[in-house]
Amino acid sequence: MYRFGPVQKKILLALMGGVALGLSRSPRQYFKILRALKKEWQIINQQNLKRSIARLTDEKLLEEKISPDGTIKLILTAKGKRQARRISLLGSSIKFKKPKRWDGKWRIILFDIPEKNRVFRNILREHLRNLKFMKLQHSVFVSPYPFERQILELVEIYSALPYVRIVTATKIDNESAIKKHFFKK
Repeated sequence: MYRFGPVQKKILLALMGGVALGLSRSPRQYFKILRALKKEWQIINQQNLKRSIARLTDEKLLEEKISPDGTIKLILTAKGKRQARRISLLGSSIKFKKPKRWDGKWRIILFDIPEKNRVFRNILREHLRNLKFMKLQHSVFVSPYPFERQILELVEIYSALPYVRIVTATKIDNESAIKKHFFKK
């Protein structure tokens, strides 16, 4: 798989941010996205930018459209959108708001990802560690917090839905040890 440099990542994420602008309904959210994009574009070297755009176009992640007035429009291809979503998830840990009160349910992630998809398996483990999941077994993690949607989004991006199961349980046999791990006082 192609490795992206920092400028190429910013280009893909900025173009994905343009998609987010188009989908934004709230003016507050719109301007928040716009400020973040402006900040990122100001620190990019112009020569690196041109070289990065050419490389992304060669990789079929971007498409350049030249209008009659000479302006160039950059468009993310479907492949480019997938890559931007991956970079977005990998560049920062999955974000969530930890609830103030525990709802009494355990979220258990079970996976059996084939060796040929080892890269995704390692990415998933890393995200689960970042989210402070407790490792029960090599491919079984548990958390008291509701991360189901974020984990499913990550799994869907990598087309790994057949290999990952998310279980919501009300009781686990070694619950007292798990509670000690999560609710230390």
